Amino acid sequence: MSVRTAFAGMRRVADVVFRAGCPDCRARFELGASALRLAIGGSSRTTFYSFTCPECGASVRKPAGERIVELLTGGGVRTLRLHSTL
Repeated sequence: MSVRTAFAGMRRVADVVFRAGCPDCRARFELGASALRLAIGGSSRTTFYSFTCPECGASVRKPAGERIVELLTGGGVRTLRLHSTL
């Protein structure tokens, strides 16, 4: 089966949006996957997601547990895998 046949009749998939909040200005907003970055480290302390607040311009970094990692990767957020330097 070709790709064309497999996806025949499909329409454009809706963009995924994520709800977020800024700890600096307390604004609440929605961000597309392209506005977020996910860094997966060797431990829970080094796994986080980040974005720039669209209201105040602050750089925001928040921890990402397993469920958050699953949601962000499933929603198309770009991921950076951090490697240990052992």
